[in-house]
Amino acid sequence: MCKTRREESAVASVLPFSPAGALHRTEAKMPPLLQLSRISKSFGAVRALNEVSLSLEPGEVHALLGENGAGKSTLIKVITGAHTPDDGRIEIDGHPVGALSPARARALGIGCIYQQPALFPDLTVAENIALRLENASPARRVRWAARHAHAKELLHKLGAEIDPAAEVRQLSMPDQQLVEIACALGSGARIVIMDEPTASLTQKEQHLLFAVVRGLRAHGAGVIYISHRLEEIFALADRVTVLRDGASIGTNRIDEIHEASLIKMMVGREVATIYPPAESAPKDTVLNLRGLCSREGGVHGIDLEVQAGEIVGLAGLVGAGRTELARTLFGITPADAGEILLDGAPVCIRNPGDAIAHGIAYTPEDRRKHGVILEMPIAANISMAVHQTLFPGMWLRLDAERRLALDAIRDLGIRTTGPSAPAGSLSGGNQQKVALARWLATKPKLLILDEPTQGVDIGAKSEIHKIIRRLAAEGLAVLMISSDLPEILGMSDRIAVMRGGTIVTILDGKPDAHRVMAAALGQSAKEAA
Repeated sequence: MCKTRREESAVASVLPFSPAGALHRTEAKMPPLLQLSRISKSFGAVRALNEVSLSLEPGEVHALLGENGAGKSTLIKVITGAHTPDDGRIEIDGHPVGALSPARARALGIGCIYQQPALFPDLTVAENIALRLENASPARRVRWAARHAHAKELLHKLGAEIDPAAEVRQLSMPDQQLVEIACALGSGARIVIMDEPTASLTQKEQHLLFAVVRGLRAHGAGVIYISHRLEEIFALADRVTVLRDGASIGTNRIDEIHEASLIKMMVGREVATIYPPAESAPKDTVLNLRGLCSREGGVHGIDLEVQAGEIVGLAGLVGAGRTELARTLFGITPADAGEILLDGAPVCIRNPGDAIAHGIAYTPEDRRKHGVILEMPIAANISMAVHQTLFPGMWLRLDAERRLALDAIRDLGIRTTGPSAPAGSLSGGNQQKVALARWLATKPKLLILDEPTQGVDIGAKSEIHKIIRRLAAEGLAVLMISSDLPEILGMSDRIAVMRGGTIVTILDGKPDAHRVMAAALGQSAKEAA
């Protein structure tokens, strides 16, 4: 508890508004920071929001939950002025505000931190922050040193070790997320919306973010917090509102509701188990790594076996080398020492084409950048890895492509209007299924999954887990990377923990979270006990 208070105290100095509102709330009833009453919004025949009401009190963290497509994104865009509601009333500090524009929303103290950072990749960190915080004027002189110093101060007070002079394209996704947070806090936002803010953060960065959220609450700001990770909701939120099919299902105090009840409210049905049990025993060894090294990938001395019908979880902190190992196995950063054996025979994988030919499939972490092409139809996305087989010579067999897509839609339960629909029209969970379908079309022996449920809702997560279990039961060897520790614990038959580019231990059975984290942090068995 003392550590949390110190973190909040450090964060307090970056908050530009007075804490008086939070300190004196008990002396006089204050109006809500934000009051939405019966907000409705339609796009053509689709009713995205149906009389949604929500209030945000000073000094409150209000969680907003719902499956993808429930209306959360539309509601955010109404609050930030990107969409004008068809009906309903918006009040800030007890006063109706009428139609909002993005500029007016910012002026009223509304800030939003999106899951996908909206930064300019070719500008520096300091320039991106300045664009959000400085008043533009043709005659205004740019004070570069002051701009750099202000950015450095904001980042330092968040605990972020980021060079303000670095171009944004050079930053990792977690660092870009922290720059977005610095922009929002530096603007003096009193109503802060956080949309899946921890989706790409390390555990250390998550703790920093939680300290920021608690600091905002302690100083009278209101936070609307959106996350698919229920453990975060129970750790941070005061109240929670659930949306389903564009309507408010209910609002509850967090200490008056249980996880099972929240899941049922979100999906409209009982979800018996998020992590289905293993359906078959492991069989013959499919993958055997002996002393595998890749200087370019930063991995070394990797010894690992994955058997048919087995799910091996790859755990570790961000930067431990998990994704780098996957890229080495898939030939993106080829190995330069050690052996890769498939079905007992040594193979040489110099590029992804070699990996595919040997029966290795890889679904990468960033599905929007590497998993699916949003503008292309579902059918074209799914057929991409088997073009030479599906389209021999110069003939386009579009009927065969359509049949392949229809089979995948049926087998994986992809919710879509049809194979010709663009991948960008799908929810995150269904986009992930399309990315998975592409590689299953190659009929692989080994499937490497990097963050397979990142940023998808609880219902889609449960469906993807069932698909993975079914594939393993059918004899596929699965190597699964996840930063979601409950997912690693719930889905893995064995867990290989990485640190510093190598596997430090392999845990059989069902180890507890403490043992996994202790190994990832480099603690000895004695220290972990």
